[in-house]
Amino acid sequence: MELYKPGAPLQELQTRIEKLQKAMRQKGISGSLIVQKTDLFYFAATSQQGWLYVPDSGLPLLLIFKEFDRARVESALERVISVLNPKQIPGILAEYGYPYPQILGLEMDVLPANLYFQYADIFKGSSITDISTEIRLIRAVKSAYEIAIIRQAVAFSDRLAARLPELLRPGKTEVELAGEIEGYARSLGHQGIVRMRLFGSELFYGHLLSGPAAAVPGYLASPTAGQGVSPLIGQGAGFKKIAKNEPVLFDYVFALQGYISDHARIFAIGSLPDDLMRAHEAMLFIQEEIKKQACTGAISGDIYEKMVSMAEEKGYGKFFMGAGERKIRFTGHGVGLELDEFPFLAKGQKLPLENGMIIALEPKVILPGKGVVGIENTFLVTDTGLESLSNLSDQITILPE
Repeated sequence: MELYKPGAPLQELQTRIEKLQKAMRQKGISGSLIVQKTDLFYFAATSQQGWLYVPDSGLPLLLIFKEFDRARVESALERVISVLNPKQIPGILAEYGYPYPQILGLEMDVLPANLYFQYADIFKGSSITDISTEIRLIRAVKSAYEIAIIRQAVAFSDRLAARLPELLRPGKTEVELAGEIEGYARSLGHQGIVRMRLFGSELFYGHLLSGPAAAVPGYLASPTAGQGVSPLIGQGAGFKKIAKNEPVLFDYVFALQGYISDHARIFAIGSLPDDLMRAHEAMLFIQEEIKKQACTGAISGDIYEKMVSMAEEKGYGKFFMGAGERKIRFTGHGVGLELDEFPFLAKGQKLPLENGMIIALEPKVILPGKGVVGIENTFLVTDTGLESLSNLSDQITILPE
C-alpha cells in the first residue's frame, strides 16, 4: 500500500505560482512566504508543516519542517528541502541563489501576531506587506482540474441529501440523525474537516436542524446556527427531537480532496404549513432569477441587492437571511478549498464575477418559532449565468407519517 499520494500535478502548480508572481511584480513584492495551511496546499500540493518561498520570478522553494518524506511525495515542486528552524530560511535562500527580499509578502489576514513578529525578526532587512488579497483573488477562479473535483463533491452532496429520507424518523434527535448521515459521508470519502478562513469560524460537516431550533441564531457568519450540543459549540445539530409537520434543514458541506460543495435541502414528515411552502417557493424563484443574472462581469454586490429586493417584493424582507438587526448581509459566497472564498455576494462588494468562479447561492427564510426554508446550491459562473452542478430536486421532500 502506498503511504502517501501525490497532490495536484506540476503544471497546475506552476500556473498558480506564475499568477502569484505576476501579482507580486505588480505590487512590487520581491518574495512571498506562504505559511497558512490551505494556501500552502494550493501552491505546493501538500499541507505538511513548513513554508513555501515564492520569488517574484523563477522557481519556488518548499521548506519542510514536518514531515519531509511525505511532502516530497505529495508535492510535485522541484525544490523541496528539509528545514529544522525558520531562522535558517534567509541563509538557505542565499545558498540557493535567491536575492534577499526587499519587500516580503505575508498572508496577514490569517497570520497570528506572534508569528508576524517572528518573521519580521527573521527578515530584519525586509519591509513586510500583505499578499493575502492577491492570493484569494487567484484562488477565486478555479481551473479545470479544480472544477472537476468540485463537480464530484457536488455529486456526493446529492447522494447525501438523497439518503436522508431513509434515516429521517420522528422522535430521532438531530444529533443522532447527523451522526448517521455523517458516517455515510465518511464512507464516500468526506475529509471530515471543513476549512474556513475567517478568524474564529469553524464548521463540522454542516447544519442539520429541525423546526424552531433551526431558527436559533449564533455567532457563525451564516443565516442559520442551531442549538448545538453545548454552549462552546453554539451551532449545528442538538438534542431536540425531530417532530412531524416541521421543516428539517439539511445544510451540509461535502469536502472531497480538499474541495468543497455547499448544499441545502428541506425535508418534512407528514406536511408543512402553507406559509412555509410559499416561502420556499419564493426562495426558488429568487434562485432561478439570479442564475440568469449572475454571469461573467456582474458585480457581486449588485447581485446581493437584487436578491434582497426580490425577497422584499415577495414579502419576506424581514426574515430573509436571518431575523433581527444582526442578520447576515450576504446571500452567497465563493467555495473552493475553504468555505468562505471570494467572491462574496454581499452588501457593498465590488468584485466582478469571472468565468470559473464557484459560488454557493443560498436564499433562505428564517422564521423564529417556526424554522427555516430555502435552498443552497453550488454553481459555476459562466458567460450566460450560473451553471448548477447539482442534479437533485430543489423542492421540499415530504415524507409519509
